[in-house]
Amino acid sequence: MIDRRNALKLALGSAALLAAPSVRAQGTKPRTRIVFLGTKGGPRVGIGASSPANLVVVNDTPFVIDCGMGVSRQLVNAGVPIPSVKYIFISHHHSDHNLEYGNLFYNGWAAGLSTPIHSFGPKGIEAMTKEYWELNKFDVETRIADEGRPDPRKLLIAKDITDDGVVLKTPDVTVTAFRTPHPPIVDNFAYKFETPDGTIVFSSDTAYNPKLAEFAKSADVLVHECLYIPAVDRLVAKTKNGATLKKHLLDSHTSTEDVGRIAATAGVKTLVLSHFVPGDDPDVTDDDWTRDVKTNFKGRIVVAKDLMELKLPV
Repeated sequence: MIDRRNALKLALGSAALLAAPSVRAQGTKPRTRIVFLGTKGGPRVGIGASSPANLVVVNDTPFVIDCGMGVSRQLVNAGVPIPSVKYIFISHHHSDHNLEYGNLFYNGWAAGLSTPIHSFGPKGIEAMTKEYWELNKFDVETRIADEGRPDPRKLLIAKDITDDGVVLKTPDVTVTAFRTPHPPIVDNFAYKFETPDGTIVFSSDTAYNPKLAEFAKSADVLVHECLYIPAVDRLVAKTKNGATLKKHLLDSHTSTEDVGRIAATAGVKTLVLSHFVPGDDPDVTDDDWTRDVKTNFKGRIVVAKDLMELKLPV
């Protein structure tokens, strides 16, 4: 005969057994994940979201996409040791995408980095890397001699991207570059990451470009920049160079409505909105960012936040 106390023990034991698979599943480390390190578009630094940067981690190998101000701090906040970074990709040479490129590597070196990091970007990244070491020659050579550190200049291996196509192939990941217009910049690349768990496409900054939908066809995740026109109007109204700035923003970015067109044509599983333009208007809500997107795209939409993580498969 089972008394009340034993019945309670059995009930609790059964509940624990039922819960165990869920607990184990939550503790399972994903092979592929995306961390949105910085989601604000543009070069202004404020107290809100960090400047553009993304992270893809595949089988514990970190790939950094863009290096806006704050990327090093955001990696630390995400629990990713900077010396563990193996690859850096720069989409284009606007300052909000490359300003912390050299310093990200340097911060890894200062934290004990002794293995190479390979970097890729439009023409100019090789020259930028060389100039960075000239700029910091005194500090680097002092620390090599005084602190016994390895020479970092041999560890940052930069490569200019001049054409569309595969730029990196590892046992786990294939990365393909695709030129997309960001007037007046021509050498501007979107990146596709083909991983064991699915395909991720980062649009880069881009004007509305139907060909980008072809590049992102059937992707599991499309991370696309977006521009919200009413907020742009508010921004330019209080800016001295407002008319010129507005023309640039409208000519070189993609409105929320057009982002929906790209995602729908591409047939992506999940659309992530990021690189918000403007990214520091407190009056813009998630509903504002998604409203016009939904007129064309009926799939899953995620409004990225700094340090948000997305696991694959989605």
